[in-house]
Amino acid sequence: MKFTVDKHEKYILLKLNESKLNSLITPQLKSELILINTEGQRNIILDLSQVKFADSSGLSSLLVGHRLCKSAEGSFILTGLNDAVSRLITISQLETVLTIVPTAEEGIDVIFMEEIEKELKKEAR
Repeated sequence: MKFTVDKHEKYILLKLNESKLNSLITPQLKSELILINTEGQRNIILDLSQVKFADSSGLSSLLVGHRLCKSAEGSFILTGLNDAVSRLITISQLETVLTIVPTAEEGIDVIFMEEIEKELKKEAR
């Protein structure tokens, strides 16, 4: 699996440099997501702008990322979806479960807004 990881204090930007998100790629992607999560990162932005095709195993890896981040009280954000991948997510009725934004920059904004909200809620207690 070809990918790049851009680590920051509040989030990790993981860019998948593959054209297909299928059963050949998903085991490695799941392993990478689990590794990132066990290292203490709770906010992951997954950039799928290079991905032209995804199947059900690809969706499964996205749900693993979502579950890991959610249980760590973080965010899992998808960005850069093309029409085919976006349609698959819609057909699977996962657009209401997954957080999807057009660009990585917007994903970063979402994470910072959510982090600010969490801090404000802590202070209010």
